Amino acid sequence: IFVKEDVGGSALTRADAVSIVEALATGCVGTTAMLTIHNMCASTIDKFGNEEQRQKWLPKLVTMDLLISFCLTEPGSGSDAASLSTKAVYDAKTDEYVLNGSKVFISGAGLSDLYLVMCRTGDSISCIVLEKGMPGLSFGAKEDKMGWNCQPTRQVIMEDVRVPASNRLAQEGEGFKIAMAGLDGGRLNIGSCSLGAAQACLEIALDYVKERKQFKKSIADFQATQFKLADMAGKIVSARLMLRQAAELMDQGHPAASAQCAIAKKIATDQGFEVCNDALQMLGGYGYLKDYDIERYVRDCRVHQILEGTNEIMRHIVGKALVSK
Repeated sequence: IFVKEDVGGSALTRADAVSIVEALATGCVGTTAMLTIHNMCASTIDKFGNEEQRQKWLPKLVTMDLLISFCLTEPGSGSDAASLSTKAVYDAKTDEYVLNGSKVFISGAGLSDLYLVMCRTGDSISCIVLEKGMPGLSFGAKEDKMGWNCQPTRQVIMEDVRVPASNRLAQEGEGFKIAMAGLDGGRLNIGSCSLGAAQACLEIALDYVKERKQFKKSIADFQATQFKLADMAGKIVSARLMLRQAAELMDQGHPAASAQCAIAKKIATDQGFEVCNDALQMLGGYGYLKDYDIERYVRDCRVHQILEGTNEIMRHIVGKALVSK
C-alpha cells in the first residue's frame, strides 16, 4: 500500500490504508492481519532500505511472489521490546553478521521467504533481513491458536546464521527506531482489523434480530435490543474516527502521531471486540455455532488487544505523553 511506485507499489497513505484494511477485515480478519504485517515489513524496507535493497526485494514483495514476516518478540522480551537478547556479531573477515537467538509468536514463520529481525549489535539494536534457507535458520512447531487459524504462527530460531552485512537496514543501532516506526502503523492496521470485524458482526446481528421472533414479535422491536444496537454502532463510529484521525496525523508526521496511534489502537481493539461479543450474545446459542461467522470474528479479534503492543502498554504510552507536555 505504502511502497513507492518505482518498484511497483501503490504509494498510498495511512489514511487510505485504514479504510482498505477495515473493508478487507469484514471478510477474514486473520488473512487481513497477515497482509498488513507483510505490508508493514515491505514499507519498512522501502523507507529505511538503500536503493540496492529496495530493488532486490520490493518488486517481488509488492506482487507477493515473496512473503515477509516481522520478528521482534522473544520468549523473554514482550512488552519490554528493548530488552531483546537475539545477538548479531559482525565478522569482519567475511563481512557478515552471525545471528543467534529466537523469536516467538511470529506470523507467517516457516511460510515467509524473508524475516525482518530486530537483534542486538553490541549495546544497540539493529534490523537485519534474513532469507529462508539460510543455514542455521529454522522454525518451531505450528502453534495451536484460539484464532487467526488461516495463518501459521511459529518460533523463528537462529543458530549461527550467517547473513551478509548488506542485509542490514540503515545503520547499526537504528533497529529500535525502525521497529517503533513500524509498530505505529501496525497499531492502526490491527485497530482497523477489529473495526472491520465489528462492522461485519453488527450487520449479521441486525439481520438476525429482524428475523428472530420471540414473545410473538421480532426481537428487533424490543427497546433493549435497539439500545444495544445503538451502543454497538456508536462504538464502531467512534473507533473509526479515532483511527482516521491518527492516520492523518501519521501522514503529516505530527509529533503527537505515536500517542494517537496508541490510543486509537486501544479504543478500536477494545470496542471492536466488545461489538463482536455483543453480536454473539444477540444470536444466543446460534452465535456460538460455527455455522455462523460471529464466533470466528470473536476468536480472531481477541488477540488484537495483545499484539502490536498490549492495550496496557498503549495506556502507558498515552499517559506518558500527557504528563510530559
